[in-house]
Formats: sequence, C-alpha cells, structure tokens
Amino acid sequence: MAKKVAVLVRDRKGEALRMAVGATLADDEVNVFIMDDKLVPDEEMQLNLETMSDLDVKVYTNNPENPYEQMTTEEIARALPNYDVIIPY
Repeated sequence: MAKKVAVLVRDRKGEALRMAVGATLADDEVNVFIMDDKLVPDEEMQLNLETMSDLDVKVYTNNPENPYEQMTTEEIARALPNYDVIIPY
C-alpha cells in the first residue's frame, strides 16, 4: 500500500529536493513543501524540480515569491497530519 510522504524544505534545500525525488522510487505519493525562503535553484536543484514535475510530485510553498502552489503556514500545518511520513530538511 502506497504511503503519503511530505518533504519539508527549509535549510538543506538541495538535499531535500534530492530526497523527494528518491522517495518516488517506492511508488509512494510524495508532496514537497518549500517553507519560508525564496527558492533559488542551482543546476542540480533545477534538475530535481524538473524530475518531480515529470513524476507529478506536487510542490507547495508559503512564500509568494516561489512559483509553486501557494498555501499558508497554517494550511500546511493542518495538512501534515494526513501524511504517513514527514521528512524535514
């Protein structure tokens, strides 16, 4: 049975995005939450973001400067209990 996995992107952004792509290998539902900061992707992060897009990984953010689906911090907090696994970075 597939699990729901949330990856919270904060401090180690590159590592978080790499882990999010890796988590898709288990055929689980993976969603990424980019928290607080504007994400300025380097080449590797950009490749991971493109791969996540190809794999239909949903990316949310609470920062309006990021070009992803917007959620408030409170909405994200309410959504997290619905996940089986939460990976904070």
